[in-house]
Amino acid sequence: MYLLGFDVGSSSVKACLVEAESGKTVAQDFFPKVEMQIIAKKPGWAEQEPESWWANLKLAHESVMAQAGINSAEIKAVGISWQMHGLVLVDKNKQVLRPAIIWCDSRAVPYGEKAFEAIGKEKCLSHLLNSPGNFTAAKLAWVKENEPKVYAQIDKLMLPGDYIGMRLTGDIVTTVEGLSEGIFWDFKNNCLSKEVMNYFGFDRSFIPTIQPTFGIQGVVSAEAAKELGLKEGTPVCYRAGDQPNNAVSLNVFNPGEIASTAGTSGVVYGVLGQVNYDPKSRVNTFAHVNHTAKQTRLGVLLCINGTGILNSWMKRNIATAGISYKDMDTLAEQSPVGSKGISIIPFGNGAERILENKETGCSIHGINFNIHTQSDMLRAAQEGIVFSFQYGMEIMKAMGMDINIIRAGNANMFLSPIFRQTLATISGATIELYNTDGAAGAAKAAGIGAGIYKDNKEAFASLEKLAVIEPEIKLNAQYGEAYEKWKQCLM
Repeated sequence: MYLLGFDVGSSSVKACLVEAESGKTVAQDFFPKVEMQIIAKKPGWAEQEPESWWANLKLAHESVMAQAGINSAEIKAVGISWQMHGLVLVDKNKQVLRPAIIWCDSRAVPYGEKAFEAIGKEKCLSHLLNSPGNFTAAKLAWVKENEPKVYAQIDKLMLPGDYIGMRLTGDIVTTVEGLSEGIFWDFKNNCLSKEVMNYFGFDRSFIPTIQPTFGIQGVVSAEAAKELGLKEGTPVCYRAGDQPNNAVSLNVFNPGEIASTAGTSGVVYGVLGQVNYDPKSRVNTFAHVNHTAKQTRLGVLLCINGTGILNSWMKRNIATAGISYKDMDTLAEQSPVGSKGISIIPFGNGAERILENKETGCSIHGINFNIHTQSDMLRAAQEGIVFSFQYGMEIMKAMGMDINIIRAGNANMFLSPIFRQTLATISGATIELYNTDGAAGAAKAAGIGAGIYKDNKEAFASLEKLAVIEPEIKLNAQYGEAYEKWKQCLM
């Protein structure tokens, strides 16, 4: 018996096949092998053709089935993860009306800002837990004003994962988690936000039928079965955005549990057990996968744009040509905690949410030409990234979140001993590294939705812990001093 997971990103689509009984991944792959095209007709725009997601999903699925060599009838449930905040529009014949406006498209910012003022900041934050910002609802408002002919043909709006679900089952459904990441959900009244729908003038009929995140949301159609080689009637039992799903893949379900990633951008995602928000909207709050009207489970999302991208800039421009990231880590370890007084502010990849959407740029402080070396610069970059994480986590703590354990996949910046140890020590949290990814998480979550697993504990019992990094208490004062100096540079 097997479980199938799809993870639809903006760079690639991953597929993973998990053996249900052992929880082990038996096959996985991704397509395309180069980054998927992002269409940018104007500065700040970012679009993708939904058909390209489906085409690459088919390739990834074909590969994992060939690797595993199993009969499709042995697959008992399918789960979906997707790039968050995108907008897909279809007409009454389920035909896509325009390319999807994806998460990193910034054209809708003015529409969200106007809504924030018009609806009222306190009302937005207390009911939506966020500013409408640049999320899905604001993107639809842009379409309404700028593409009225397209808008007139809309039958349904979808998140990217809802589109994949439609292609798999023929049914158009969504979830509270999906609607919340689009800023359509009223948490105080536990319903679709009347204020958002009325302010923008959206028709209620645009919103698909709401289904639970876990449970049968449809079954593989005859058409999809023919295209994919799946068995007709196979249930689709789970869907969630990529950051909630990354948390799922790390078995993060309950208040105080934290998941993190540190790729090009960095994320700390924690579960909150009470309705709360940051009054300055510096972090985002969405429904977590197990949120219900009776059980508050909110995902608080801290995103740092300038994370691994700073480290890669250092590799291209500061490190000796040809050395690896591992070699860079070795060099950085030659510098002491605090990098001999160098502080690097890593915010050089666009506006940062934790800085109230200010675009400060990256800056380097405290260089002394007589004492500082390449090693000091490399360490300061990693410390600066970690300090930006800590700055954001202090906002999360002020919202009532305890951060004692941080779970992460063993990838990207978490491969660096300096990054891991600095984060553990400055935050006071134990870091646990696991061998998992989003597609595997979606597959196991589908097993929960199908009733194959009784709960998340059973589903993720096989999760492989690779390493544990404890705070280095004896270095607390040194890290604390370096962090305070970094904050002074930020101010």
